[in-house]
Amino acid sequence: GQLYYFDEDLVVPDKSLPLEEAIHPWRRMGQMNILYHKELLAHIAKQYKVKLSTPYEKLPAKFRHGLMHGFKDDLVLPWRRVDRPFEGVLASLKRRLDEAEDDEMRAKFEAYQNFRTCPDCNGSRLRPESRAATVAGKSIVEVMAMPVTEALEFFRRIQAVSVGKIGSNRVGLRSGKVNTLTDSNPPLTDLNPPLTDSNPTLNDPNSTLIDSNRLRGLKDIIAEIVRRLQFLLDVGLDYLTLDRAASTLSGGEMQRIRLATQIGSGLTGVLYVLDEPTIGLHPRDNERLISTLKGLRDRGNTVVVVEHDEEMMRAADYIIDLGPGAGREGGRVMYQGDFKGLLKAKSLTADYLTGRKKVAPAVAGNDGRAAFGQCLTVTGASEYNLKNVTAHFPVGAFTVVTGVSGSGKSTLVDETLKRALLQKFYHAKAVPGKYRKITGFENFDKVVEIDQSPIGRTPRSNPATYVGFFSEIRELFAKTESARARGYTAGRFSFNVKGGRCETCGGDGLQKLEMSFLPDVYVTCDQCGGKRFNAETLEVTYGGKNIADVLEMTVAEGCEFFAKVPSLARKLQTLADVGLGYVALGQSATTLSGGEAQRIKLATELSRRSTGRTLYLLDEPTTGLHFDDVAKLMKLLLRLRDQGNTIIVIEHNIDVIRCADWIVDLGPGGGDAGGTLVCEGPVSAVKACRASFTGRFL
Repeated sequence: GQLYYFDEDLVVPDKSLPLEEAIHPWRRMGQMNILYHKELLAHIAKQYKVKLSTPYEKLPAKFRHGLMHGFKDDLVLPWRRVDRPFEGVLASLKRRLDEAEDDEMRAKFEAYQNFRTCPDCNGSRLRPESRAATVAGKSIVEVMAMPVTEALEFFRRIQAVSVGKIGSNRVGLRSGKVNTLTDSNPPLTDLNPPLTDSNPTLNDPNSTLIDSNRLRGLKDIIAEIVRRLQFLLDVGLDYLTLDRAASTLSGGEMQRIRLATQIGSGLTGVLYVLDEPTIGLHPRDNERLISTLKGLRDRGNTVVVVEHDEEMMRAADYIIDLGPGAGREGGRVMYQGDFKGLLKAKSLTADYLTGRKKVAPAVAGNDGRAAFGQCLTVTGASEYNLKNVTAHFPVGAFTVVTGVSGSGKSTLVDETLKRALLQKFYHAKAVPGKYRKITGFENFDKVVEIDQSPIGRTPRSNPATYVGFFSEIRELFAKTESARARGYTAGRFSFNVKGGRCETCGGDGLQKLEMSFLPDVYVTCDQCGGKRFNAETLEVTYGGKNIADVLEMTVAEGCEFFAKVPSLARKLQTLADVGLGYVALGQSATTLSGGEAQRIKLATELSRRSTGRTLYLLDEPTTGLHFDDVAKLMKLLLRLRDQGNTIIVIEHNIDVIRCADWIVDLGPGGGDAGGTLVCEGPVSAVKACRASFTGRFL
């Protein structure tokens, strides 16, 4: 449904540069290619009488077009035997991409590509013949573009015909409504008037006639379609369109789709294990999900859910609470039994459920946008289901974007605002969603997106390397008398460099065993015992600990051990402040949860010198977090805000929403029923808004 093309805006990201420097790919293709393109550009400029020092944006439009798309006149080059027209920068890049023989080279060229909707199929991916076939006046493209609720209504109306609820032989469906072709009024009074020979819609090509006798032969198929759509509705996915790309779905949405599939299987005696199914769900939608899980239980299945949501806990038959802390401080059963018993237990979970502990509300008593002065304002956002939304985000405030699932939060913040800002500040490739204008850029010097993606994808990545203090630790070891006597440098204490690391495992501490048709298995290296370094390197100690011992330390232990090294102590203390005191300094990034990875990123930001002009963007940061973790996260975010920074968060968690200085509430429903600004303002204003589902839960 999409065509990739070389985009002039990506090829020339900074149009204020002089012509000789403006064409970005020509400056990163190897020395020989750079010299060739430099000379080529000089001959083009000479032939068309333009100066290489002229800024690209001030070149004649005709010349710019020819440079990108090709000239008609022959280009005279001294090294060519036959003169021929210059093909254009974009065509040249496409040819080089087609000729590329390895993935690395292809990736270099693809970085300058963008995509647009295919003009022939208009994104439907089907031939005209396939699009021409219709059922009840709708092509498969139109049906797939429907949200689940609309599709369910459409097929239920067809089902009414197929099972003979409408007593006619021929039925015309138009605009999603059934019309009986009889001389009398239709039995269903809410439908369109009957189609008769005198009714002009009978001959309307947009009104497709259905033979109900033929439909009865398909009633089992239609019933199955209706049943499966109902399952999607039951798990809170009523706002999704049927043709939504899987790559655009959140983890919670994917999990609920798989859950809907399992419900449809009708199995009994099955053990279902779900990991945080409420991810991405507004409190309004939790009830439907809980009733779905109870339905699975009532059918004779066992359902085990890992969850932090209070409503889910209240609905559970049995609860197992682990603790008392996290990491090495956890791993014990604090309580098991029903919900009433949990409230009396001595555990962190019980403390927050009973109100003995709370996620603290915002300290600043801001009572409206005027208290902040400047605003980042998005005007006329209309991508996907957004309906000409204008939203304000106060500068220096903690703003939460709320609304039921599918109301347009991610479209507004991630696909419109974030992409526009990244284009503005970093010449990013992604095209923002449709909007009229965005004002308030000048209030920021950088934009930082803090998500829950891993801080690294290999066992070598760890908190020490990500936050950036591992290099300081290596420098400390290199300065010891033992290291200097042996001539060791800081590189000796790196598991990424040959010399000091264990070469049997390559510094991973693990060895991969390939299991043919089964997944690979990792076992501890038998040479170094998982320590990553060779014996000679481990003989060097600092404060009685070798480099492997230091990497085994938790953040809390590291704070104490490096207390006399101010720069290290400050960075380690920041990690401890975000609630990661239990994490080992050398713990593999692949074993960290999304919430832990996110807090490491936040700690990294806090450890940097703040300009107070940074915009932070977060999408559901409480995913995977316990009440106590949410409390720590909020202290951290409010600390960033108090430094003068601006924070915009998409969130469903009521405790986080309650801490907001400013709320932008979208809705009122999901999909087509959403996409409007229900209200914006401080918590008190949203509470008072009767149309806001978020306000009701607040």
